[in-house]
Amino acid sequence: MAKNRFEQVDEIEPDAITLSLWREGEETFGNVSCPAAIAGGRLAADEVSERAPIKEAFRQAVRLANEIKAPIVVVDPDGLWMPEWGELAREA
Repeated sequence: MAKNRFEQVDEIEPDAITLSLWREGEETFGNVSCPAAIAGGRLAADEVSERAPIKEAFRQAVRLANEIKAPIVVVDPDGLWMPEWGELAREA
């Protein structure tokens, strides 16, 4: 079975759901950003979720992407991506 592929970016993208991952001390967190422009009228304004443990943030991003049929990009400056989620790579 082919692994899902995700693009790594340096900042929130205006045309995709952005999963941001970061570390605070020993703890790791994530949140999900969704621009209203890609939400098909479901959002009146851009939204950013509360911070959550990284696995929960990943699940939130996938659920949202499946609902609104939008791509996910990932901001991961601390290298927290989990390989079982799929391949994370930068576009050339």
